[in-house]
Amino acid sequence: MGNGPAPFSNIGKRAQDLLTKDYNFDHKFTFSVPSSTGMGLTATGVKRDQIFVGDISTQYKNGNTIVDVKVDTYSNISTKVTLHDIFPSTKAAFSFDIPDHKSGKLDVLYLHNQAAINSSIGLNPAPLLEVAAALGNKDLAFGGEIVFDTASSSFTKYNAGIGFNNTDISAALILMDKGQSLKASYIHSVNPANGTEVAAEMIHRFSTFENSFTIGSSRKIDPFTTIKAKLSNNGKVAMLCQREWRPKSLITVSAEYDSKTVNAAPKLGLSLALKP
Repeated sequence: MGNGPAPFSNIGKRAQDLLTKDYNFDHKFTFSVPSSTGMGLTATGVKRDQIFVGDISTQYKNGNTIVDVKVDTYSNISTKVTLHDIFPSTKAAFSFDIPDHKSGKLDVLYLHNQAAINSSIGLNPAPLLEVAAALGNKDLAFGGEIVFDTASSSFTKYNAGIGFNNTDISAALILMDKGQSLKASYIHSVNPANGTEVAAEMIHRFSTFENSFTIGSSRKIDPFTTIKAKLSNNGKVAMLCQREWRPKSLITVSAEYDSKTVNAAPKLGLSLALKP
């Protein structure tokens, strides 16, 4: 990508990651086995209430080609084939699910010094057409995305946004929900030495004049331990502590309390990721 802009979906992503990434209020276990031969294996299990779901995925790399195959507990098989540099600065991916014969999809991503364009089309008789573009550079980018449903001959989604990004600050303004909502987000690296960051996100809905917001922060206690906390206007407070107890192996404990539901017990989550 060099000095070019990131894809449109990355506008506002830094703030969103701080406010949402790694928060988990279920019991999750992930075991990954990398391989020097190009074949990797990952097993994931999640216990949510009394239900346990899981999947096993493999990834095979050979030159510019990556093949991902995933099988879940419901015997669904997801396959994705990614081809890098089929043309200069272009990546294409073909994906499909079994037994859903209408799930085929083709994605193409093109990166340029002044633009990032990605598009996708469903491989079925009445596909969804999706196009997103971002123009600018790595510091300042603006763009939009649209989704057209050929079955109903209508646009089901269109958003537009602008984002500013540098080492210390990232800010974004996105018009969403077909122009019905405006989202503003901001993240600031307060102290790079200990990884202290603060972030905020606010959404205004024009039809109902409602506002919602989330603020949060992240800090490294030591090189291997990170703590995060966030507060939303709906009264929910959440915290997490993540520890890298061995290289690339993480244990994460999360908790959430809803102050507006006095009798409800706090939600607790545990996530364990192992990578030998």
